[in-house]
Formats: sequence, structure tokens, C-alpha cells
Amino acid sequence: MDSYAESDCHELLLRLAGRLPDRQLWRFRDWLAAGAVTALARTLPLTLLRERVGLTAEESRLLTNALRPAGADPERLNALPWVDEIAEVDYTFTSESPEWVSMGDSAGVVLGAIVRDRTDIGEVRGTWRLPRTGGGDVTRVVLVTATTQCARLAGELQRVLRALGTHEPSVEVIPRGILLPRYHQAALAASVPLAMGAAEGGQLVPS
Repeated sequence: MDSYAESDCHELLLRLAGRLPDRQLWRFRDWLAAGAVTALARTLPLTLLRERVGLTAEESRLLTNALRPAGADPERLNALPWVDEIAEVDYTFTSESPEWVSMGDSAGVVLGAIVRDRTDIGEVRGTWRLPRTGGGDVTRVVLVTATTQCARLAGELQRVLRALGTHEPSVEVIPRGILLPRYHQAALAASVPLAMGAAEGGQLVPS
């Protein structure tokens, strides 16, 4: 996959946060980071159809540019529903850590050690996503600014969190200059700093 297609696919997956289940989204990001584009081209359109996820015109363009050259079925791409805009965020975020984290946050410490002095990473912030009505788990969401290779960085940080016990990690690597989707705006507004890399101008500014 060329760098432009990889960037388009990463941005699409970024936009799908909060709209696809974590168990699917982290796996798609892992595949992208590993270069398994054929698997993505085959599976992502089917998943969007099954989950009834509508795409904006821009998201449809990103999907087609990223996965059509990798063999995505044109009929499945055309069957995906379009929406004029994405509905309001269906999650609530908080900066307050759950009680089970208060005894010590190993993930925050490890992430800080990994990003220190790295020129491809700006700021790392963390927030907690509360479950929708009806139950579920509180989920850590990690927000990272990056200057290059965002898809591969997402895969790297996901593997770190999985090694620390997070089975379905939510790592949002945000390219510099992108217009944040509503999901990420809400997450960022309720986030706290975790670490800083060495990229210039890479600070996330909560709204």
C-alpha cells in the first residue's frame, strides 16, 4: 500500500471510532499497521454493511481510494449507505480514572517511556470512555498527535497496551492538521496529559 492510500485508510478508521465496536476497530488498525491490506479490503466493507454504518461523501472517498486498489468489491462499496453528516457522539468521556487504576497506572508510565524524545510523536493524552446506557466497561482512550506513519504508530501503541492487559485497546493517533471528528473532540475535552514526545507543535489543545 502506498503512503497516500495508507494515510486515507488510517483517517477513515479514525473517523469510525465510536461507530464500530472496539473489538473490530483495533484489529483493523493492527492489520493496516502490518500491511495486511488485502484482508482489510475484503473485511472492512462487509463489516460496515453488517453494522449498518453510514458514510459521508468524504469517508466514502477515503474508503474507495484506500481499498479499491487492494481488491475491495466495487458492489459492496457501492452498497454502503451514505449520510449527510455524522450524528452526535453517543458516548460520554471523563478525565477521572476508575478506582482500579488509582493504585498505579502502569500503562501511563510505559507510554511515557516509549514516546520520550521521539520526533514523530507530539503529545499523548488519556481519557476514559463511559459505557452506553445498558452496560459495558469503562474504556481507556489514548489520544496521540503524530507527524508521520500514523497507522504504524497506532499498531505499535496498541501492541503495548495489549501487552499490559488491555485486550481491545483504543488508540487514536491523530495526524497533525486534521479536523477532529466529534468523537475525538469530546474525548479530547475530557482528557489529561500523559506524556510528551519531541515533535514540534504537536500539542493537543482541549476545546
